[in-house]
Amino acid sequence: MKKFTIAGFVLIGALLLGACGAGNLHPVVVNGRYGYIDHSGKLAITPQFDAAGRFSESLAPVQTNGKWGYIDRTGKLVITPQFDLADPFSSDGLALVGSNGTLGYLKKDGQFAVQPAYMGAGSFGDNLAPVLVSNNVNNQWGYLNPKGALVIMPQFDEASSFSEGLAAVRVGNQRGYIDKSVKLVINPQFDVAGDFHNGRAVVGSGGRFGYVDRNAKFVIQPQFNAAGDFNDGLALVAVGPRFGFIREDGKFEINPQFDKVGAFEDGLAPVWLAGREGYINKQGKYVWNPTA
Repeated sequence: MKKFTIAGFVLIGALLLGACGAGNLHPVVVNGRYGYIDHSGKLAITPQFDAAGRFSESLAPVQTNGKWGYIDRTGKLVITPQFDLADPFSSDGLALVGSNGTLGYLKKDGQFAVQPAYMGAGSFGDNLAPVLVSNNVNNQWGYLNPKGALVIMPQFDEASSFSEGLAAVRVGNQRGYIDKSVKLVINPQFDVAGDFHNGRAVVGSGGRFGYVDRNAKFVIQPQFNAAGDFNDGLALVAVGPRFGFIREDGKFEINPQFDKVGAFEDGLAPVWLAGREGYINKQGKYVWNPTA
Protein backbone atom coordinates (compact mmCIF):
# COMPACT_ATOMS: atom_id res chain seq x y z
CA MET A 1 0.00 0.00 0.00
CA LYS A 2 1.25 3.47 -0.82
CA LYS A 3 2.25 5.78 1.99
CA PHE A 4 0.45 8.99 2.88
CA THR A 5 1.91 12.23 4.19
CA ILE A 6 -0.25 13.70 6.94
CA ALA A 7 0.15 17.36 7.81
CA GLY A 8 1.05 18.47 11.31
CA PHE A 9 4.27 18.68 13.27
CA VAL A 10 4.52 15.64 15.52
CA LEU A 11 5.88 16.33 18.98
CA ILE A 12 8.03 13.47 20.15
CA GLY A 13 5.96 11.38 22.50
CA ALA A 14 2.96 13.66 22.26
CA LEU A 15 0.47 11.68 20.75
CA LEU A 16 -2.40 9.83 19.38
CA LEU A 17 -5.76 10.65 20.84
CA GLY A 18 -6.89 14.22 20.60
CA ALA A 19 -9.98 16.15 21.55
CA CYS A 20 -13.24 14.25 21.75
CA GLY A 21 -15.92 16.82 22.52
CA ALA A 22 -18.22 17.13 25.49
CA GLY A 23 -20.11 13.98 26.42
CA ASN A 24 -18.33 11.84 23.89
CA LEU A 25 -17.21 8.24 24.10
CA HIS A 26 -13.59 7.16 24.45
CA PRO A 27 -11.89 4.27 22.59
CA VAL A 28 -10.49 1.37 24.64
CA VAL A 29 -8.95 -1.97 23.79
CA VAL A 30 -9.98 -5.25 25.45
CA ASN A 31 -8.24 -8.47 24.45
CA GLY A 32 -7.01 -6.85 21.27
CA ARG A 33 -10.44 -5.53 20.19
CA TYR A 34 -11.53 -1.89 20.31
CA GLY A 35 -14.73 -0.52 21.79
CA TYR A 36 -15.77 2.63 23.65
CA ILE A 37 -16.42 3.70 27.23
CA ASP A 38 -18.47 6.61 28.52
CA HIS A 39 -17.29 9.28 30.94
CA SER A 40 -17.88 7.04 33.96
CA GLY A 41 -15.69 4.27 32.54
CA LYS A 42 -18.61 2.02 31.61
CA LEU A 43 -18.48 0.16 28.30
CA ALA A 44 -20.87 1.86 25.88
CA ILE A 45 -19.89 0.10 22.64
CA THR A 46 -18.75 -3.53 22.87
CA PRO A 47 -15.12 -4.13 21.78
CA GLN A 48 -15.37 -5.47 18.23
CA PHE A 49 -13.11 -3.39 15.97
CA ASP A 50 -9.51 -3.89 14.80
CA ALA A 51 -8.74 -0.25 15.62
CA ALA A 52 -10.70 2.84 16.57
CA GLY A 53 -10.34 6.61 16.67
CA ARG A 54 -11.99 9.36 18.64
CA PHE A 55 -15.55 10.58 18.26
CA SER A 56 -16.06 13.98 16.69
CA GLU A 57 -19.20 15.44 15.18
CA SER A 58 -21.04 12.35 16.57
CA LEU A 59 -19.03 9.93 14.39
CA ALA A 60 -15.83 7.94 14.95
CA PRO A 61 -13.48 6.14 12.54
CA VAL A 62 -13.13 2.40 13.08
CA GLN A 63 -11.18 -0.30 11.26
CA THR A 64 -12.45 -3.75 10.29
CA ASN A 65 -10.65 -6.21 8.01
CA GLY A 66 -7.98 -3.65 7.20
CA LYS A 67 -10.38 -0.91 6.04
CA TRP A 68 -11.69 2.20 7.83
CA GLY A 69 -15.25 3.43 8.04
CA TYR A 70 -17.34 5.39 10.57
CA ILE A 71 -19.77 4.50 13.34
CA ASP A 72 -22.32 6.56 15.24
CA ARG A 73 -22.64 6.70 19.02
CA THR A 74 -24.69 3.50 19.09
CA GLY A 75 -21.88 1.57 17.39
CA LYS A 76 -23.75 1.33 14.09
CA LEU A 77 -21.67 1.56 10.92
CA VAL A 78 -22.96 4.59 9.03
CA ILE A 79 -20.11 4.82 6.49
CA THR A 80 -18.97 1.43 5.21
CA PRO A 81 -15.30 0.53 5.83
CA GLN A 82 -13.52 1.25 2.54
CA PHE A 83 -10.59 3.54 3.28
CA ASP A 84 -6.91 2.88 3.99
CA LEU A 85 -6.87 5.87 6.33
CA ALA A 86 -9.62 7.82 8.08
CA ASP A 87 -9.34 10.76 10.47
CA PRO A 88 -12.05 12.04 12.82
CA PHE A 89 -14.39 14.66 11.39
CA SER A 90 -13.36 18.25 11.95
CA SER A 91 -15.72 20.95 13.24
CA ASP A 92 -16.04 21.99 9.59
CA GLY A 93 -17.89 18.71 9.00
CA LEU A 94 -15.23 17.10 6.82
CA ALA A 95 -12.88 14.18 7.45
CA LEU A 96 -9.54 13.41 5.85
CA VAL A 97 -9.57 9.94 4.25
CA GLY A 98 -7.17 8.05 2.02
CA SER A 99 -7.31 5.24 -0.51
CA ASN A 100 -4.72 3.89 -2.96
CA GLY A 101 -2.13 6.44 -1.95
CA THR A 102 -4.23 9.59 -2.37
CA LEU A 103 -6.08 11.74 0.15
CA GLY A 104 -9.38 13.59 -0.01
CA TYR A 105 -12.15 14.91 2.23
CA LEU A 106 -15.38 13.16 3.13
CA LYS A 107 -18.73 14.59 4.21
CA LYS A 108 -20.79 13.03 6.99
CA ASP A 109 -23.16 11.48 4.46
CA GLY A 110 -20.26 9.45 3.07
CA GLN A 111 -19.93 11.49 -0.12
CA PHE A 112 -16.73 13.25 -1.10
CA ALA A 113 -16.49 17.01 -0.68
CA VAL A 114 -13.01 16.89 -2.21
CA GLN A 115 -12.07 13.87 -4.30
CA PRO A 116 -8.85 12.03 -3.33
CA ALA A 117 -6.08 13.70 -5.30
CA TYR A 118 -3.32 14.59 -2.83
CA MET A 119 -0.29 12.65 -1.64
CA GLY A 120 -0.21 14.73 1.53
CA ALA A 121 -2.91 16.58 3.46
CA GLY A 122 -4.12 17.62 6.89
CA SER A 123 -7.41 18.20 8.64
CA PHE A 124 -9.64 21.21 8.09
CA GLY A 125 -9.42 24.03 10.60
CA ASP A 126 -11.00 27.47 10.27
CA ASN A 127 -12.41 26.31 6.89
CA LEU A 128 -8.97 25.66 5.41
CA ALA A 129 -6.94 22.47 5.01
CA PRO A 130 -3.24 22.02 4.20
CA VAL A 131 -2.44 19.95 1.10
CA LEU A 132 0.77 18.85 -0.58
CA VAL A 133 0.91 19.83 -4.24
CA SER A 134 3.46 18.27 -6.57
CA ASN A 135 4.86 19.75 -9.76
CA ASN A 136 7.84 19.06 -11.98
CA VAL A 137 10.14 21.13 -9.79
CA ASN A 138 9.27 20.39 -6.15
CA ASN A 139 6.55 19.52 -3.66
CA GLN A 140 5.09 22.33 -1.58
CA TRP A 141 2.17 22.85 0.76
CA GLY A 142 -0.75 25.21 0.31
CA TYR A 143 -4.34 25.41 1.57
CA LEU A 144 -7.71 24.62 0.05
CA ASN A 145 -11.25 25.54 1.07
CA PRO A 146 -14.14 23.08 1.64
CA LYS A 147 -15.03 23.24 -2.05
CA GLY A 148 -11.57 22.01 -2.99
CA ALA A 149 -10.27 25.30 -4.39
CA LEU A 150 -6.68 26.30 -3.56
CA VAL A 151 -6.95 29.63 -1.75
CA ILE A 152 -3.37 29.78 -0.43
CA MET A 153 -1.02 28.76 -3.18
CA PRO A 154 1.63 26.08 -2.50
CA GLN A 155 4.73 27.77 -1.08
CA PHE A 156 5.67 26.06 2.19
CA ASP A 157 7.96 23.12 2.94
CA GLU A 158 5.40 21.86 5.49
CA ALA A 159 2.08 23.17 6.74
CA SER A 160 -0.35 22.31 9.54
CA SER A 161 -4.01 23.06 10.12
CA PHE A 162 -5.28 26.49 11.10
CA SER A 163 -6.36 26.99 14.70
CA GLU A 164 -7.45 30.30 16.22
CA GLY A 165 -6.64 31.98 12.93
CA LEU A 166 -3.00 30.85 12.77
CA ALA A 167 -1.22 27.89 11.21
CA ALA A 168 2.28 26.55 11.73
CA VAL A 169 4.39 26.34 8.57
CA ARG A 170 7.94 25.29 7.83
CA VAL A 171 10.25 27.42 5.72
CA GLY A 172 13.57 25.67 5.26
CA ASN A 173 14.37 24.00 8.57
CA GLN A 174 12.46 26.37 10.84
CA ARG A 175 8.80 26.75 11.72
CA GLY A 176 6.70 29.83 12.34
CA TYR A 177 3.08 30.90 11.97
CA ILE A 178 0.99 32.52 9.25
CA ASP A 179 -2.48 34.05 9.34
CA LYS A 180 -5.12 33.62 6.65
CA SER A 181 -3.70 36.51 4.65
CA VAL A 182 -0.47 34.46 4.45
CA LYS A 183 1.35 37.04 6.56
CA LEU A 184 4.09 35.58 8.73
CA VAL A 185 2.94 36.73 12.17
CA ILE A 186 5.62 34.68 13.95
CA ASN A 187 8.83 34.33 11.99
CA PRO A 188 10.21 30.82 11.43
CA GLN A 189 12.44 30.10 14.42
CA PHE A 190 11.34 26.79 15.97
CA ASP A 191 12.22 23.16 15.28
CA VAL A 192 8.66 22.11 16.16
CA ALA A 193 5.42 24.12 16.35
CA GLY A 194 1.96 23.00 17.46
CA ASP A 195 -1.52 24.47 17.19
CA PHE A 196 -2.77 27.48 19.13
CA HIS A 197 -5.28 26.75 21.88
CA ASN A 198 -6.49 29.42 24.29
CA GLY A 199 -3.93 31.82 22.86
CA ARG A 200 -0.86 29.65 23.35
CA ALA A 201 1.00 27.06 21.29
CA VAL A 202 3.58 24.45 22.13
CA VAL A 203 6.94 24.96 20.40
CA GLY A 204 10.26 23.18 20.57
CA SER A 205 13.89 23.88 19.77
CA GLY A 206 17.01 21.95 20.64
CA GLY A 207 14.99 19.13 22.15
CA ARG A 208 13.20 21.34 24.71
CA PHE A 209 9.53 22.29 24.60
CA GLY A 210 7.63 25.26 26.00
CA TYR A 211 4.66 27.46 25.14
CA VAL A 212 4.40 30.83 23.38
CA ASP A 213 1.62 33.38 22.96
CA ARG A 214 0.58 34.99 19.67
CA ASN A 215 3.45 37.46 19.99
CA ALA A 216 5.99 34.63 20.20
CA LYS A 217 6.63 35.47 23.85
CA PHE A 218 7.22 32.43 26.06
CA VAL A 219 4.48 32.02 28.65
CA ILE A 220 5.94 28.68 29.79
CA GLN A 221 9.68 28.42 29.34
CA PRO A 222 11.19 25.53 27.30
CA GLN A 223 11.91 22.81 29.83
CA PHE A 224 10.12 19.63 28.75
CA ASN A 225 11.36 16.66 26.73
CA ALA A 226 8.02 16.47 24.91
CA ALA A 227 4.77 18.40 25.04
CA GLY A 228 1.33 18.64 23.46
CA ASP A 229 -1.42 21.17 22.93
CA PHE A 230 -3.62 22.37 25.78
CA ASN A 231 -6.98 20.59 25.89
CA ASP A 232 -9.58 20.78 28.62
CA GLY A 233 -7.28 23.12 30.55
CA LEU A 234 -4.33 20.71 30.72
CA ALA A 235 -1.41 19.81 28.46
CA LEU A 236 0.60 16.62 28.33
CA VAL A 237 4.34 17.00 28.90
CA ALA A 238 7.29 14.73 29.47
CA VAL A 239 10.14 15.03 31.93
CA GLY A 240 12.70 12.47 30.90
CA PRO A 241 10.85 9.29 29.89
CA ARG A 242 7.71 9.95 31.99
CA PHE A 243 4.57 11.86 31.01
CA GLY A 244 2.26 13.95 33.14
CA PHE A 245 0.00 17.00 32.77
CA ILE A 246 0.49 20.71 33.46
CA ARG A 247 -1.95 23.56 34.01
CA GLU A 248 -1.83 26.79 32.00
CA ASP A 249 0.45 28.32 34.66
CA GLY A 250 3.03 25.64 33.86
CA LYS A 251 2.62 23.83 37.19
CA PHE A 252 2.00 20.11 37.33
CA GLU A 253 -1.57 18.98 37.92
CA ILE A 254 -0.63 15.30 37.49
CA ASN A 255 3.01 14.43 38.05
CA PRO A 256 5.01 12.56 35.36
CA GLN A 257 4.45 8.85 35.87
CA PHE A 258 3.20 7.35 32.59
CA ASP A 259 5.01 5.83 29.60
CA LYS A 260 2.72 7.60 27.15
CA VAL A 261 -0.41 9.74 27.31
CA GLY A 262 -3.07 11.38 25.17
CA ALA A 263 -4.88 14.68 25.54
CA PHE A 264 -7.57 15.35 28.13
CA GLU A 265 -11.08 15.87 26.84
CA ASP A 266 -14.41 15.72 28.61
CA GLY A 267 -12.44 15.22 31.81
CA LEU A 268 -10.64 12.02 30.76
CA ALA A 269 -7.25 11.24 29.24
CA PRO A 270 -5.79 7.98 27.91
CA VAL A 271 -2.56 6.83 29.58
CA TRP A 272 -0.24 3.88 29.01
CA LEU A 273 1.93 1.85 31.33
CA ALA A 274 3.89 -1.20 30.16
CA GLY A 275 1.98 -1.19 26.89
CA ARG A 276 -1.43 -1.25 28.58
CA GLU A 277 -3.96 1.57 28.12
CA GLY A 278 -6.22 3.08 30.76
CA TYR A 279 -8.12 6.32 31.32
CA ILE A 280 -7.65 8.79 34.17
CA ASN A 281 -9.69 11.76 35.35
CA LYS A 282 -8.30 15.18 36.23
CA GLN A 283 -7.48 14.00 39.73
CA GLY A 284 -5.19 11.37 38.23
CA LYS A 285 -7.50 8.52 39.29
CA TYR A 286 -8.28 5.64 36.96
CA VAL A 287 -11.83 5.36 35.64
CA TRP A 288 -10.71 2.57 33.29
CA ASN A 289 -7.88 0.38 34.52
CA PRO A 290 -5.07 -0.37 32.03
CA THR A 291 -5.87 -3.16 29.58
CA ALA A 292 -4.10 -4.60 26.55
